[in-house]
Amino acid sequence: MNSLSSAPDNDGSDRESTEFSIDELARETGSTVRNIRAYQDRGLLPPPERRGRRGIYNDAHLSRLRIINRLLERGYTLSNIGELIESWESGNDIGQLLGLETAVASPWSDELPSYLTMPQLLRKFGGQFSKRALDKAVELDVIRPEGMRYRVPSPRMLHAGAELVAAGIPLEDMLDVVAQLRANVEQASDAMVRLVAHHVFDRYGEGQLPPGDEMPELADLIWRLRPLVEMAVLPEVARAMSKAADQHLGDRLAQVLDHLHDPK
Repeated sequence: MNSLSSAPDNDGSDRESTEFSIDELARETGSTVRNIRAYQDRGLLPPPERRGRRGIYNDAHLSRLRIINRLLERGYTLSNIGELIESWESGNDIGQLLGLETAVASPWSDELPSYLTMPQLLRKFGGQFSKRALDKAVELDVIRPEGMRYRVPSPRMLHAGAELVAAGIPLEDMLDVVAQLRANVEQASDAMVRLVAHHVFDRYGEGQLPPGDEMPELADLIWRLRPLVEMAVLPEVARAMSKAADQHLGDRLAQVLDHLHDPK
């Protein structure tokens, strides 16, 4: 499904909201259909929008489910989580809290996944998709096996990889570089988000919620942080690529030019 609909955010503007079937929502969050239905029965998760016989879930369900999963990982029981939600609702600030929750837990990319069968994947890479490359791509979550097809979380990344393979770069070597890049990006992302957590959220005290009247402002800050992070990261990527290109390709080009000017 994964179509887009427009959903108003806290400041009244429109943001695109991804739609999911219950199976897609379960896959996206690493949960199960049974658990999702159980959370709905207990009032932890809002019911889906009904369209005929289909239940349609959106980013609000996705973010709430991710929060529930994290609370469970921290040792909270479903009863504890239910009490938290009941407490928020009785304090009349559940709307502000869920707005902040959605800003934090919603996907940080508006890219929609695509699906490919193995024959389509082979055609896309000109048949150059070995068993080792396939295993590595799955390990890196570049593709995810789902039944008889593969889910592609980032079609843009896969397209870039196919173009590089067409240019003569071995897929396995490229995936090794992606693994190195992943580690560096995760480290930098963790450091940047820690800055926000320390300077924005820590002032309220560990485990303490910000006042209800400040939650919309904090949610808006998180939404504004998303493009700001991209604006800060892309110039650094461009700088690093320029430096690497000059170092590794500039020397090669200089050697070619010197050879052209050698006396015959």
